[in-house]
Amino acid sequence: MAHSFEPMKNDLIIRAAWGQKVERPPMWVMRQAGRYLPEYHEAKGSRDFFECCRDPEVASTLTLQPVERFAGLIDAAIIFSDILVIPQAMGMVVEMVDKKGPHFPNPLRSPDDGQYAEVLARDVDVSKELKYVYDAITLTRKKLRGRVPLIGFCGAPWTLMCYMVEGGGTKLFIQSKTWIYKYPEETKKMLQKISELCVEYLALQVQAGAQLIQVFDSWASELSPASFKEFAQPYLAYISENLPKRLKELGLEPVPMIVFPKGAWYALDACCSLGYNVVGMDWLHDPAEASKIRGDRPITLQGNADPGVLYGTRESISKVVKNLVEGFDWHNRQQGWIVNLGHGITPFVNPDDLKYFFEEVHRQTKI
Repeated sequence: MAHSFEPMKNDLIIRAAWGQKVERPPMWVMRQAGRYLPEYHEAKGSRDFFECCRDPEVASTLTLQPVERFAGLIDAAIIFSDILVIPQAMGMVVEMVDKKGPHFPNPLRSPDDGQYAEVLARDVDVSKELKYVYDAITLTRKKLRGRVPLIGFCGAPWTLMCYMVEGGGTKLFIQSKTWIYKYPEETKKMLQKISELCVEYLALQVQAGAQLIQVFDSWASELSPASFKEFAQPYLAYISENLPKRLKELGLEPVPMIVFPKGAWYALDACCSLGYNVVGMDWLHDPAEASKIRGDRPITLQGNADPGVLYGTRESISKVVKNLVEGFDWHNRQQGWIVNLGHGITPFVNPDDLKYFFEEVHRQTKI
């Protein structure tokens, strides 16, 4: 179904993501809609996290909050949702436990536990199961009225598989490592299934109104370089190769694709050749070094201030911005960089300090 939306007033991030020269580097930050904003708690009320995701009105309100608070400073909205909606669509139960995070009461324990075969065999209709996400995207695009583009996203296959076998967040990744080293072929079958669902899910987000997409590989850091090549890279490549094909089948134009392999610093070179337009980087990368690794490939780098700087002084924030501006060689290139943090905003950040970060980027990148 084709939707009609108001024309874009600010398409800076789209042009930057396609590698074009731009008048200033576009800015947005991961987790920009969320608990550090007082208005988030007000709009969320007594609903739990997933209830907010499933209510298009609430999800769109939360998505717009940072755009409204930081008007004129922020160049994209990202739909308020969660990466774990795919495992939910696959029939797994996921709860959001207060002060603990996501919890799977029945994680996948081994290929022989019955649930693995069931989840692998299930015919998942993401158009039906995740309709609430597409409804939220369409509603948000309408409410944005062209102010800034809207980013859709999914979790990367490896990261989703980690949650599905661990049952939630973990420090040790015992189950994830057991799967890749004890059941590598069964792991790959599940990763392929997830990859196919990700392609369809992202394509339907674009159909609903998303104008860029990001693939979050939040647990890429848990893989060795050899394991990343085997259990992450092929599935990230599958998405970047097949999403444009699926969009074409749906009669849709291609959109810029961002990959964010958090912690996989060793894979930056490979990720610049994975078929994505933008490679998101965490704060463990040195911007100048990353720019050298990218070389003359037409890839835009996204990032990568340490989110922890927002607990620091204004002087510290200015210094970090200076390092980014110089490292990404902004004044000479005027392309190839989208400003972001190296991961999501952490709790208890003062929104005024984030505002100062944005203002500093504006000040230091003036041409």
